[in-house]
Amino acid sequence: MTSIINNPLDYTSNLKKGEVSTGTTIMAIPFDGGVVLGADSRVSTGVYIANRVSDKIAQISEHIFVCRSGSAADTQALTDYVKYYLNQLSIETGRPPLVKVAAHLMRQLCYENKNNLMAGVIVGGWDPVHGGQVYNIPLGGTIMQMPFSIGGSGSTYIYGLVDASFQENMSAEDTRTLVKKAISHAMARDGSSGGVIRTVVVTADGNDRDYTSGNQLPYGPAGW
Repeated sequence: MTSIINNPLDYTSNLKKGEVSTGTTIMAIPFDGGVVLGADSRVSTGVYIANRVSDKIAQISEHIFVCRSGSAADTQALTDYVKYYLNQLSIETGRPPLVKVAAHLMRQLCYENKNNLMAGVIVGGWDPVHGGQVYNIPLGGTIMQMPFSIGGSGSTYIYGLVDASFQENMSAEDTRTLVKKAISHAMARDGSSGGVIRTVVVTADGNDRDYTSGNQLPYGPAGW
């Protein structure tokens, strides 16, 4: 009797036929007055890097954004659908949509198509009713409102760091600093995360996007 042992060095051994491995690092943290979302920029297809500077933070309403992980095609399609629905809702009601509404629309699409999608997203934003909010929608379509949310293959490396550093009602500057620090640590350890760090601070006053190039990361090879 013989047994087949998967080669631990073969990254394809646990994948389905035709499936490729993907990876990313995304996160979002609410603060007193808004929310900060951040992501790396590497799009990987197995061992091949398809895009070094992808923008994984998609805007779906004036003050609502989505961090995307999983299949780039699937998550782009989902954000386009939700953006369209929210635009229609704003026209019909005459007011901007709530973050909770956007998150539940995304959850419904993910859940009802869970067998055909590979999508894990974080919906974050600000609205005048509930302020800054973060909703995590992992593979399968569950939805959870979180005090902070981390996703993607790089997230496993930084849970301890974020648990130790996170505080409620931080300032926008301190929150953005933590997001950049955590993502840079994940990029240094996770082979499927890399490139640059993009962040956006969402408040009632508007959205402030920021870009940190690979040679200016707070942690990583450039600083060693």
